[in-house]
Amino acid sequence: LSAKLWQPASKRPPLGIDITCTKIAVDFQNLTAADADSVIRQNLEILREATGTDSVCVALLDGPGEHIDSIAVARSVFARCSPEVLKGEALEALPWIRSRLEHVRIIEFRDTHAVRPEQAADAARLASLEIRSLLLIAFGVQGVVRGFLALASAEPRESWDVNLHLLLKLLGTSLASGLERIALAERLASVQERQDLALPCANDGIWDYDAPSNRTWFSPRWKEMLGFAPDDAIASPDWTRMVHPDDLPRVSNAMRDHLAGKTPMFESMHRMRHTDGEWRWVIGRARARLDEEGRVRRLVGVELDVTERKLYEEALFREKERAQITLQSIGDGVITSDAHGRVEYVNPVAEELTGWRLEDVLGRSIDEVFRSFHEETCEPLENPMTVAVRRMRPVKSTRPMLLGRRDGNELYVESTASPIRDGTGKVTGCVLVFHDVSESRELNRRLSYHASHDVLTGLVNRREFEQRLERSLKSARARETSYALCYLDLDQFKIVNDTCGHAAGDALLGQVGALLKSRVRWRDTLGRLGGDEFGVLLESCSLEEALRTAETLREAVRNFRFAFEERNFRLGVSVGVVPITGDSEDVAAILSAADSACMAAKEAGRNRVHCFEENDIDLMRRRREMQWAARISNALEESRFELFRMAIAPLQQDEPGEHYELLLRMRDEGGKIVAHPEQ
Repeated sequence: LSAKLWQPASKRPPLGIDITCTKIAVDFQNLTAADADSVIRQNLEILREATGTDSVCVALLDGPGEHIDSIAVARSVFARCSPEVLKGEALEALPWIRSRLEHVRIIEFRDTHAVRPEQAADAARLASLEIRSLLLIAFGVQGVVRGFLALASAEPRESWDVNLHLLLKLLGTSLASGLERIALAERLASVQERQDLALPCANDGIWDYDAPSNRTWFSPRWKEMLGFAPDDAIASPDWTRMVHPDDLPRVSNAMRDHLAGKTPMFESMHRMRHTDGEWRWVIGRARARLDEEGRVRRLVGVELDVTERKLYEEALFREKERAQITLQSIGDGVITSDAHGRVEYVNPVAEELTGWRLEDVLGRSIDEVFRSFHEETCEPLENPMTVAVRRMRPVKSTRPMLLGRRDGNELYVESTASPIRDGTGKVTGCVLVFHDVSESRELNRRLSYHASHDVLTGLVNRREFEQRLERSLKSARARETSYALCYLDLDQFKIVNDTCGHAAGDALLGQVGALLKSRVRWRDTLGRLGGDEFGVLLESCSLEEALRTAETLREAVRNFRFAFEERNFRLGVSVGVVPITGDSEDVAAILSAADSACMAAKEAGRNRVHCFEENDIDLMRRRREMQWAARISNALEESRFELFRMAIAPLQQDEPGEHYELLLRMRDEGGKIVAHPEQ
């Protein structure tokens, strides 16, 4: 192959593709990653000698195809052109060539000093490399232009021979084919390496069915999953025996639908038999490749053992079902929310208490569903679930609160809110348990009322009256304000009771209680202390004001007419007034003084007011009489009375018989004989 053969002026027939060019093409097609560089360089030198050009080069582009990444050059010893300088250069320096780089497309320059305007930039760059003429062919790998093969000469040419065009197309195609083989081999090696690394690590079992040979390949994990030994040969297993009979119809239908093109992939959860006879739950997925006639050519599947997960799911379902039944059965309302306060669940009792149905409440803010208010001031309260999440601990209501229902009604509830945490301790939600206490609260209110009030008159009873009297005494001792006590005892009440019966007496007490209540101030306390006895505790009241109030009450009772079964009765009331000061001994002493003053009013003629005074002789006498009455009563109960006799003898003349004086004497608490009342 002489360069003279390629001269256009030659009269000899053009050179065809001879054995040398064929060898180059074959070498390019059989490139391997190990020898690609050396084979390309050797064949470039052969090609240069065969074509008689100054230099031949193969340039490979980078990944994006923007720069010349590498270039292999073969040139004669005295050649001036130097295409190797283009290594690393951007294709932007050769814009006309760049715009025409397509797979096996020929690009030529006959003379870089005489070009069209659009070729000027490329020609200038080539001329700077001492290249006057150029024949270039681009080649692509996997659909992307990856480089070019070029013949370069330092001399201009009138034309490039058509045989050189054909030769470059042959060699460009061969080089592209060889590089394609290298790329595919590298890709296949990468896939194989990935498979070799991934299969032992994957938890999925893989099987591959080849229809023409009717053989199936199973991965080591698939064999291990179902109890087969790694070296067990399983060419074509009987799937009908391996799949659980209850699952087989469903699995078969799903596979038929996939093979018929109804589903893009076969997918099923079913049971498969282990070699030890145990049934294992697996998730199976498979995809098929069909031939032109719609028959299965290849079927590849992946199966994952989910037996433990299935058992956990079943156990979790049972627990959830048990929890759901429990929540629906308990008498308390239960609301659960996420960490942001959005409702996730309400049980039937919570639906009834709040007025919200489950389907309406999902996703709503808990503040919209559970609206609570202070039971006395009706001020809005912070939602207990919000408080529990913020404090990260359970929060229990200390007293009942008002719950605003969806329909606008209200009821009293007590609640406990607790945060829900995940395995790391992070709060993921909250649960609120609450119950209706309206009935029990009303019952407690009634019990409290009946414990402190008289059922017949509705006034405070003696126990409550004494407690308020105790507080008043403490206030008086603290010099906060002045108090007074009026002790009222109805006159003629026994006549009404004996004449008309207890029903009339009860009616009379109720009417008198209402009458007295209408005559006292709102801050004063009126109570029934016993049978027909009433007490009035006057707050912020001097003794003079207390006496005027007592007179007002007495006058009101005197003017009162009690009618019962066509009978009319006039009543009176005796009132004892006692000032409450810091010097007062205790509640018992105050009540005793008031009672004594009331009795003094009765003894003075009834229907009058008597004021207690410390040096009142009549009250002191009555007190002493009452004390002696109590001592005598106690002595009778304790058998401390004794009979004594004293002989009576005449002073002047004897009389027949014996005479004695009998004396009844009382012993005191110490066992001594009481000789006279002063003792």
